[in-house]
Amino acid sequence: RRPIRLSTSQHPQSPQPTPSNQAPSSTAVEAPMAPKTASKEGGGEKKGKKKAKKSVETYKIYIFKVLKQVHPDIGISSKAMSIMNSFINDIFEKLAGESAKLARYNKKPTITSREIQTSVRLVLPGELAKHAVSEGTKAVTKFTSS
Repeated sequence: RRPIRLSTSQHPQSPQPTPSNQAPSSTAVEAPMAPKTASKEGGGEKKGKKKAKKSVETYKIYIFKVLKQVHPDIGISSKAMSIMNSFINDIFEKLAGESAKLARYNKKPTITSREIQTSVRLVLPGELAKHAVSEGTKAVTKFTSS
């Protein structure tokens, strides 16, 4: 990290260097860096300014929509939702990795729906793979027709 440098001409109230606190030979004074500590109250922030939340993308809304389509009367706990989100991320990574390997084996620079379909057949077991392939084909057909 680079220290913040304040020019003495911009801040007339900053102390002038004395023999005990001599500044470097340049006309700039280094501002002391305070260690960052987190407080429970969050009092270190200025009023009116909110800390920007880090955007975290999840599948939670989609999981909830599918749940309501299948079982409209059933809810889901936050822990179960987190597990489902992790499960989808895990399957996505496995399919993406397998698709990338297939593209590399065939010396192709692009992952197409064919690589995805083949990776689904390789990663998912039996009947689940058949259903996933048919749903994927249906989704691609719907997308290309619109």
